[in-house]
Amino acid sequence: MNTGPLSKDQIAALIAEDIPPGSYVNLGIGQPTTVADHLPASSGVVLHTENGMLNMGPAAVGDDIDPDLTNAGKIPVTELPGSAYFHHADSFAMMRGGHLDVCVLGAFQVSATGDLANWHTGAPDAIPAVGGAMDLAIGAKQIFVMMTLFTKDGTPKLVPACTYPLTGAGCVSRVYTDLAVFDIEPDAVVVRDTFGITLPELANRLDVPLRGRLAMGDR
Repeated sequence: MNTGPLSKDQIAALIAEDIPPGSYVNLGIGQPTTVADHLPASSGVVLHTENGMLNMGPAAVGDDIDPDLTNAGKIPVTELPGSAYFHHADSFAMMRGGHLDVCVLGAFQVSATGDLANWHTGAPDAIPAVGGAMDLAIGAKQIFVMMTLFTKDGTPKLVPACTYPLTGAGCVSRVYTDLAVFDIEPDAVVVRDTFGITLPELANRLDVPLRGRLAMGDR
């Protein structure tokens, strides 16, 4: 067990560390966009955004802000040497064609079998916001989810089966949260690391059967 719970920036830094060097990566809107701020220049990671940009840099601040240069979440971003711009349709062709190595998405729920629900809670007054997440969920080679493990009222977001409308089935390979990192494997949900909580405490708060690695914290 490591010190925790983690802040959003700490989760983002953890994800950035785990993205293989040289990967082509899409960062979903919301919390996942902060991963860009933690990627070292030496990583060789190329960021893609579905509104038509490749080799996107970290978020822009101050004089670096260009109102015409934003990510899919309409956040001003910077461009790195070799950046390219293209039609929205070409961007989606990259997503659907299996050309992305990793996509980091937020989620309302993730199931024990890797189902993803991140576009609608089913509430009558909720505004659905699927965007390109369905295309990313089926098109990227790996889906990492970044989220808090529990809602504000303590309801788990890692669940036996999603109760919200699905974005994609069986697509999530790893879940990064403020209290733990989980690998979704074919026969189990494996706890990769914990932060400020023990494995027994974690198991007591979740309805999902968990399996711990032999060396907790050995990343």
